[in-house]
Amino acid sequence: MNALAMKRAAAVGVQRQTVTGGEPAILADIYRDDVNLCVWQRRPDAGLNNAVEQFIDANPRFQHAVSVSPGRAQDVLTPLLTSRVAATALVEDIAELVDMYCCLFGQEKVGLRLSVLDRAMCPKFHVDLVLCRLVTTYLGAGTEWLAHEAVDRSKLGSGSGGKPDHESGLYRDSSDIQQLQGGDVALLKGEAWEGNENAGLVHRSPSLGVGERRLLLTLDMVAD
Repeated sequence: MNALAMKRAAAVGVQRQTVTGGEPAILADIYRDDVNLCVWQRRPDAGLNNAVEQFIDANPRFQHAVSVSPGRAQDVLTPLLTSRVAATALVEDIAELVDMYCCLFGQEKVGLRLSVLDRAMCPKFHVDLVLCRLVTTYLGAGTEWLAHEAVDRSKLGSGSGGKPDHESGLYRDSSDIQQLQGGDVALLKGEAWEGNENAGLVHRSPSLGVGERRLLLTLDMVAD
């Protein structure tokens, strides 16, 4: 770690790291105090990819948010996602992720949001005031993020002085920006996680070119 990175990390008195792996078991590492990002580096099969492409073609402006339980996920999602296109593989995959998320965190239901996007939803780097969010991009550019030691958190939000990220001093160089890949399943630890104050993962939506689209799924814990 260089001197600037050490200074920035010391400013909040904590260290955080990212863990990655090719198996879903890696997601359990989110419980480690020194981790604020877990990435299951998976590559969906051709059947799922085809279902996703068909779904987006049929539903180019799809936006839906719903609370679902693991046992009811397929029943809730099937009429939403298969009414105009055969997207059974997509429904099954989302239901599996709902089950995994609820099992990992001991939740009876989850807040699910599925969106087809043609622009950056959250174009500036920020942290979320949540416990832990699951993010996966089924199609298109993945979420961008910054390692904990690469961030000057005093430049987040109003601290940027209204300047764009690349001018605010939030990070040192564009090479600090990292990006999830399509198909990755990531857990982003937020500021509301006990003991993770001032250490929530700093991230943003990727910019999209003309004609580009993303299919983004997020899962969040919901109040009982």
